[in-house]
Amino acid sequence: MDLTLAAESQSYCDDLNATAAKHGIQISELSTHLQGQLVAVHPAYDDAFDGFADEHVRGNPEARQQWATEQMYMAAKASARLGLKAHATFSGSLAWPYLYPWPQRPAGLIEQAFEELGRRWKPILDAFDEAGVDLCFEIHPGEDLHDGVTFERFLKEVDFHPRANILYDPSHFVLQHLDYLAFIDHYHDRIKMFHVKDAELIPNGRSGVYGGYQSWVDRPGRFRSIGDGQVDFKAIFSKLTAYDFSGWAVLEWECCLKHPEDGAREGAQHIRDFIIRVTDKAFDDFAGSGIDQATNRKLLGLERK
Repeated sequence: MDLTLAAESQSYCDDLNATAAKHGIQISELSTHLQGQLVAVHPAYDDAFDGFADEHVRGNPEARQQWATEQMYMAAKASARLGLKAHATFSGSLAWPYLYPWPQRPAGLIEQAFEELGRRWKPILDAFDEAGVDLCFEIHPGEDLHDGVTFERFLKEVDFHPRANILYDPSHFVLQHLDYLAFIDHYHDRIKMFHVKDAELIPNGRSGVYGGYQSWVDRPGRFRSIGDGQVDFKAIFSKLTAYDFSGWAVLEWECCLKHPEDGAREGAQHIRDFIIRVTDKAFDDFAGSGIDQATNRKLLGLERK
């Protein structure tokens, strides 16, 4: 997909949607995870993340950040032209190297990091607001927005911007040992996107949440194919349904063991089984007696003299 052309041309976006429709496909979202990552990069990761950018800005952090920001502006316009209501991205990170408080963090370090993060993202959020699209940050390790508390810090820095929202992916919360069901209770108003991905955390006497620098297959915390991990998707779908979530349930597949084609086939069926058709009546409506207000007052003893 040509992002620049999609931002500029409605006919190009119409053609993309028409081509997808011919094959029974609907475009559910665009993603700028790589570009979003480059909006904020700590110098420790300059070389590791440089490959995410166009060649002409590599080796130049300032130019790379500007390129990433322009990419985000185009993504807002492209999403709108495609008729999408939400967009997926990463926040990037300035403070991630200081996640563990040793050596002791200098006073004000984290506050300054989030102040700068908010300064960089505020104009991008404004662009998404102008386009009528929610910008949904995937709450993810490696990003400054990696749990509820950090998301709240960010919200304050962007003045609780209405377009600053969440891409909910429970797999990352399993690996953090975070209550992914309670997270929905806290942040359901901001959850606008949902990635269905499974994971498991099985700590042992040699390794735990941090994983010991091991490969994915050997880590206590690892991603699994849908249905093979520990995520209670039935409970998640129930909570999201109760909170009237109206977005897509998007299969995101990562597994250290299973073949991706098997994961895709099984995952699609799992999602079909998880989706709840909402009832249009209460289960005990059959017992309703049709009593009116006057009778209610009588039952409550309010008609007594």
